[in-house]
Amino acid sequence: MDQNNPSFFFMSSIFICHLIFFTWTILAPQAEARPFFVFGDSLVDNGNNNYLLTSARADSPPYGIDYPTHRATGRFSNGLNIPDIISERIGSEPTLPYLSPELNGERLLVGANFASAGIGILNDTGIQFVNIIRIFQQLQYFEQYQQRVSALIGEEQAERLVNEALILITLGGNDFVNNYFLVPFSARSRQFTLPDYVVYLISEYRKILLRLYELGGRRILVTGTGPIGCAPAELAQRSRNGECSPDLNQATDLFNPQLVQLLNNLNTQIGSNVYISANAFAMNMDFISDPQAYGFVTSKVACCGQGPYNGLGLCTPLSNLCPNRDLYAFWDPFHPSERANRLIVDRFMLGSNQYMNPMNLSTIMLLDSTTTY
Repeated sequence: MDQNNPSFFFMSSIFICHLIFFTWTILAPQAEARPFFVFGDSLVDNGNNNYLLTSARADSPPYGIDYPTHRATGRFSNGLNIPDIISERIGSEPTLPYLSPELNGERLLVGANFASAGIGILNDTGIQFVNIIRIFQQLQYFEQYQQRVSALIGEEQAERLVNEALILITLGGNDFVNNYFLVPFSARSRQFTLPDYVVYLISEYRKILLRLYELGGRRILVTGTGPIGCAPAELAQRSRNGECSPDLNQATDLFNPQLVQLLNNLNTQIGSNVYISANAFAMNMDFISDPQAYGFVTSKVACCGQGPYNGLGLCTPLSNLCPNRDLYAFWDPFHPSERANRLIVDRFMLGSNQYMNPMNLSTIMLLDSTTTY
C-alpha cells in the first residue's frame, strides 16, 4: 500500500490502537485491579438514588430487565451502564453506590460510585427531583470515603489508592435539559443568554474539577455532553419531523469546545495530563446518525416509553417495551441501551483523539502501569 495514501495512515492508527490494547490486556492480569470512582448524573448513577426520597429513580421494572439478576438496580439502563462496562474492561469489580450498606471493609478498596440522577453542575439543576446528591455533596462524600479508607489501611496507603485510581465524571446535560430549557422562560434563561450561560457553567465546572484534583484525583475522565437534542424525550416534545432539537444541540455545540479548552488549560496549569476529555457527542452521534451501521433498527424511538418516539413520561411496567433491547440505541426517553453503552465504552478504550484526548483509556492503563504517583 502507498504510504502516502491517507487510508494507509488511517489503517496504521487503527492497528496501533489495537496493538496498545492487546499489549495492555496481556499486562493487566499481572497488575492489581485499579480503584475506580464515579461522579455525575443518571448516565452513571448505579443506585444511589434508591436510598433517597426522590422521583429520579430507576429501581422498578422494567429497568434492569437485562441486568445479570434481571432486577432493577437503580441504573437507568436495561442492563449495565457505562461505569459497569468500564470496570469490566479494565478488570475491576463493579463499584457499589456510595450509599449502599454493602460498601464497607475490603469492598471500599474497589472504589465507589457517588453519582446521583438529576444533578448538574449547578445546585439549582434538577430542583424538581428534590432530594438528590448534588455535586458538591458527592465531593464531600468522597472526602468521607477517604477517611473511612484511611481508618482501614492507613492514611498514606489511602492517599496512594486515590492517586492511582481512575475517576469518571459526567455532568452538564441536566444543566440544559433540567434547568435552562426545562420550561419556557426558565429562571436561568431569563438571567442569561445561552452563550453567557455556557460560560457560567464552565466557570462553575472549573471549581468542581479543581476540587477533585485537590482531593487526590490524578486521572480524571471528563465527558462532554452528548447530543441531548436527539434524545427521544426531546424529539417527542420539540421535533415535528424527527429532526434533533436545534436549540439543545446548539447548547452542546457551545459547551463541549469550551470544556475541552478548560481541560487543556488545567492540564497546562498542573503540568500533567490529569484531565482526559471524552467526546460523548461524537461517541453517540456515530450510532444516532447511522443506527443501521451499528446494528440498531432505530435511534429515534426509545425501547421503553410511551407517546411519540416512546419519549414521554417515565419507563414503567405500563410502558411500551421492545422485545429486543439490542436493536434500540435508546433504552428509555433519555438513556442509551446497554448495547449502545458498550459502543461508547469501545470509544473510551480504543478511540482516536477525535473521541479521547489526549489519549484513550487503553493507553492510559498501559502508561500508568509503569508510573508511580
